[in-house]
Amino acid sequence: MVLYITIDNLEFECVPHAEGFLLSGKPMGLDLIQVQALQYHLIHAGTSYSIYVEQMNTAEKWIQLRINGLRVKAHIETETDRLLKTMGFSDLAKKGSAELRAPMPGLLLNVLVSEGDTVKKGDVIFILEAMKMENALKAMQDGIVKEICVKKGQTVEKNQLLIKW
Repeated sequence: MVLYITIDNLEFECVPHAEGFLLSGKPMGLDLIQVQALQYHLIHAGTSYSIYVEQMNTAEKWIQLRINGLRVKAHIETETDRLLKTMGFSDLAKKGSAELRAPMPGLLLNVLVSEGDTVKKGDVIFILEAMKMENALKAMQDGIVKEICVKKGQTVEKNQLLIKW
């Protein structure tokens, strides 16, 4: 699994490799030992590192480490996270409000909710026709519909805002 790690606006691509992993295309051989829960010892190129996991938030995909006394915060994404983001989907549960964007261009065949309606995660909100197939677009979280930004019969573009709740 490829991971994209961002630290201080610097991004690294991390790919598993036979003898460790490739970090932005460069082979990295590592010895990593878990000392106890949330504490690790790492040796790389003859240098020893003491690593302690201070905080992590899996919903927001970040981890804060203390490495040899230095605090480091990293944001981590998978290829799937990136694909979902480019399709207009994201982890909306972490936000106070939510929105749904069109995952692809198409024609809105039906709008199944009205402003003020209560929706539950998984409820079908729109029927979108794309490439002669009907796609059910579902609510990503519970909420009350604040604004419907499109109308039945409207053509939409990829990532176009459809609804807010």
